[in-house]
Amino acid sequence: TPADMKLLSTADVFIINGGGIESFMEDIAKQYPDLVIIEACEGIELLCETDAHGHEHLEDTGDSDTHDNDDSHADHDHDENAHAWMSVENYRKQVENIASGLAKESPNLRESFLANAGSYDRKLEALQVEQESLLTLTQGKEVIMFHCAYDYVAEDLGLEVAFCMDLDEERQVSAGEVAEVLEVIEHHNVKYIFAEALYGTNMCEMVQKEADVKVVYLDPLNRGEYEANSYIEGMRNNLKLIGEVFR
Repeated sequence: TPADMKLLSTADVFIINGGGIESFMEDIAKQYPDLVIIEACEGIELLCETDAHGHEHLEDTGDSDTHDNDDSHADHDHDENAHAWMSVENYRKQVENIASGLAKESPNLRESFLANAGSYDRKLEALQVEQESLLTLTQGKEVIMFHCAYDYVAEDLGLEVAFCMDLDEERQVSAGEVAEVLEVIEHHNVKYIFAEALYGTNMCEMVQKEADVKVVYLDPLNRGEYEANSYIEGMRNNLKLIGEVFR
């Protein structure tokens, strides 16, 4: 918005997720050529958005100021799945990228940035251990997803994605699509669905009327109050829900 652009005129550094999720970056890079942009996804091997029958990978995200795509699930000009933070390992790398970028731009605060990042990373390391403890329950099992962000959760937990359909406020699910999901459940004997409660509840309830599946409503961690430990608490709760359903 114009107000956002005005706010950026006062900034020294702009931290972005990257992976094409910020549709406005081309305009910002042109209007503020001296603005330092730190891309959290830099160097992270992003998954590709596919038809959910297997994963593809991209080597890295490239330069942050060349992306002109948005986070709309309806129309992507590229295949990058930018929801890297849904992998705890990737999120740790994002924290490292941000801290390193800030330390480079403010050398006088370098030690503080790196020390704080190290302290936070120790918490994330413990969270990753919690996640890895679920592998004995999840490894090799098939799942249906109604949000592409969960592709990273599936990857970390060794799950096989049998089908993926992104649901949001603009998506109207047809009877044919419901039938397709039910066909996949029957053909692959899928027992689990990952969905976002905000947009996936109706779809999941329709499917559960016709099939014996368990639904795990996961938080995609893309909204909220953004308190200091909100990521850790949100992801820990996601892992708790997964563990309860898969046990």
